[in-house]
Amino acid sequence: MSAVVHPRGKVYLLGAGIGQSSFLTLQARAILATAEVLLYDALVDSQIFSLVPKTCVLVDVGKRGGQPGAEQNQINQILVNYCQEGKRVIRLKSGDPGVFGRVYPEMLALKQAGCDFELITGISSALAAPLLAGIPLTEKDISRCFAVLSAHDPESLDWSALAKIDTLVLLMAGQSLGQIIEKLYQNGRNIHDSIAIIRQAGRKDQQIWRGTLENILAQTAGVSLSPSIMVIGQVVDLAIMSSPPPLGGKTIVITRAAEQTSQFSEILQNQGAEVLEMPALEIRPPDRWQGLDDAIAQLQEFDWLILTSANAVNFFFDRLTFWGKDARALATVKIAVVGKKTSQVLHSRGLKADFIPGDFVADALVNEFPDPIKGQKFLFPRVETGGRDILVKELTAKAGQVTEVAAYYSGCPARMDSGIWEAFRDGKVDIVTFASSKTVQNFYQLLRQETAELSVNSLLEKVCLASIGPQTSKTCQELFGRVDIEAREYTLEGLTNALIEWSKT
Repeated sequence: MSAVVHPRGKVYLLGAGIGQSSFLTLQARAILATAEVLLYDALVDSQIFSLVPKTCVLVDVGKRGGQPGAEQNQINQILVNYCQEGKRVIRLKSGDPGVFGRVYPEMLALKQAGCDFELITGISSALAAPLLAGIPLTEKDISRCFAVLSAHDPESLDWSALAKIDTLVLLMAGQSLGQIIEKLYQNGRNIHDSIAIIRQAGRKDQQIWRGTLENILAQTAGVSLSPSIMVIGQVVDLAIMSSPPPLGGKTIVITRAAEQTSQFSEILQNQGAEVLEMPALEIRPPDRWQGLDDAIAQLQEFDWLILTSANAVNFFFDRLTFWGKDARALATVKIAVVGKKTSQVLHSRGLKADFIPGDFVADALVNEFPDPIKGQKFLFPRVETGGRDILVKELTAKAGQVTEVAAYYSGCPARMDSGIWEAFRDGKVDIVTFASSKTVQNFYQLLRQETAELSVNSLLEKVCLASIGPQTSKTCQELFGRVDIEAREYTLEGLTNALIEWSKT
């Protein structure tokens, strides 16, 4: 009898960077996509959770507001236990694990338990926060060195030595700022030295205070300074803020299928927006494959294959492959697509569309069709519920023969994510984007479940509603009575450009 071989687990001690998930390294993103278990700290951006598989187990081990969190020994044991079960474990820490990240006890525990682990660097707030405030930490003749220190326990530090260093970067100093200033002054630091405090660095609500050791306490009286980074030294006087990005300071909710959000998130984050991903679609195979399978079996009977979404392309060709066929099965069939994204996904399959209407809408496909429609046989793989009824009606009205088959199912998630709901409730959302009528309908349904005594429209009164195109705008008008932005080009890039134009007004 052969012995049972258990899979070998591995732990990644990984830095999450600061602020938004856009500060993650490419290596960190790739590893997160494979996580089976995720242990995370309090200051980690919740949007990172959308980067892990749906089956990933989330374990909160962080401390908040001075409240006790998991003990370090407990965290060590959790890591060891999951690793020994053969799991791929991510220990996610804000900033960089090696900079006041309590990483050594975890490294030691894993080593002693014989667990495989890897260290993945992240952007430390000690380095990033000053730069986001326009402050260089080093500059010739002004700051040739700097020290990074945790001020959680000021009494344990050698202030006589620290007072002599050109530039000081303080973490966890919010509750002991007065004590720190006194220690520096007592050890020879000039009371007129400059200081900057950067709170919530890298986030929409980033705040910066600049002053001197003499007056900064008066400036920040009654203000919570946690979490913040403090910089003391002449470099503070060199601060020059860069031009704000076009969507800087805007919080934008994306409503799309979960597996489609990342690209749009990246586009918006590159323009400075803080992005909240709200999956409003669940995409899966249709309840029955019979219709599509029958159509694939007799592809030679059709003149045209019509594809109006990336999902239609992917599900159709995946099913074609399932039956042992490839693009050669379409040798006598022309392909028409609607939308730039649909065309791109088709191209990734090694195929080029025979016809793409100039406008990225279904109506244009009929109006600009290159061949006489009468007598043409069209295969139309589409979403199982709802879809482009207008396209079918117009083709049929012109004596075209349309065979509609369900290629995929698009449904509504059971609930809205609690974090997204809280953002709407607390008035933190500036814009909601919609890339299809389905996302509008499902968003409305999910929001109604949460609003209780509040009406949906009153909750969205100060929120901009942004649509990717005419059909989506029509649904917005039907459900919300308005649409504030409509993209001129019906693509994600076009929608982004429309948001930027709107933000200038």
